[in-house]
Amino acid sequence: MSGMPLTERTLLGPGPSNPYPEATAGLAAPPLGHLDPEFINVLEGTCARLRTVWGTSNPVTLPLSGTGSIGMETAFANTVRPGDVAVIAVNGLFGTRMCEVASRYGAEVVRVDHTWGQPVDVERVLAAHPSPAIIAAVHAETSTGVASDMAALGQAVRERLPETLLVADCVTSLAGSQMAVDDWGVDIAYAGTQKCLGVTPGLAPFTFSERAWARRVEVPPVWYLDLGLLGAYVRGGPGGRTYHHTAPVSMIASLDAALERIEHEGLQEVTERHRAAGELLQNGLQEMGLELFAAEGYRLPQLTSVRVPEGVDSAKVREQLLVEYGIEIGAGAGEYASSVWRIGLMGHNARLDRAELLLGALGRILGR
Repeated sequence: MSGMPLTERTLLGPGPSNPYPEATAGLAAPPLGHLDPEFINVLEGTCARLRTVWGTSNPVTLPLSGTGSIGMETAFANTVRPGDVAVIAVNGLFGTRMCEVASRYGAEVVRVDHTWGQPVDVERVLAAHPSPAIIAAVHAETSTGVASDMAALGQAVRERLPETLLVADCVTSLAGSQMAVDDWGVDIAYAGTQKCLGVTPGLAPFTFSERAWARRVEVPPVWYLDLGLLGAYVRGGPGGRTYHHTAPVSMIASLDAALERIEHEGLQEVTERHRAAGELLQNGLQEMGLELFAAEGYRLPQLTSVRVPEGVDSAKVREQLLVEYGIEIGAGAGEYASSVWRIGLMGHNARLDRAELLLGALGRILGR
């Protein structure tokens, strides 16, 4: 019936996840104007807390208005000039999307394809072109549950291609995995709020180094994503803050509340919580006789990919979990849509009881 509340679900798919209670309370707080001094204080606090979780001192660190994909778009819109070479590591769906977005801004894209479920090979990426303007890779590939060594890639780029900008997709890793973009040599990184940050979808935490800022496209082809204009609102200037667009004030208040909650728990403790929950889930799945998809040693704890057993109807099992238990898990991506399940334990759901709930329900349905 129209107007009735939506059914409550336990969201254990690849995102969105159930938000932290603090984030929900922040979203319900009375809204403020986007130029209200009180809101500006909230925004500044949010940007400062984002610097902490990113592991950066970048002044241009802000929540973009849009989901994680707007972060990807902003990264390339502000760095690609027509004809620039962009070497992009592809080991899943989101590396493929990077290629699509970069090419739309005129980049000459050099794809470095990997087998899905395998991490990015640093040497193959660096050998792909002698002097690219940009190298881009996914830190935590949501489509496969595999983590790549962004620290190793960043170090190699800085040592051997010092003029190249490094872009990292951290949509599934921020606030769930260790993050140190400054130490890693990452110039541009983006994420989404709906995963390990424990906020509903709608914002893209974004960070842009001073090195990238000095070499940015000063008049990018997309007005809404122009970091020069956005920076004049977020950072201000000699004439004060310049209006760009109406910021999603309630979403930013929600993000700030979630970041404060993470701060109080401690970043290391939050990362450890994600690790412990993911380890329990992955061990339990293997004890049930199921095979994990991502390469051993590179498996994300917050996003587990598991092969659907032979003879099992993937969609039917997911439907049973949803109808009988109110649990959502995700199908695979691309050619693995019917042969892989993706299970997320992110943010508020990165807990042992959530792992045990899923293992019990799935075991009953599979008869294991």
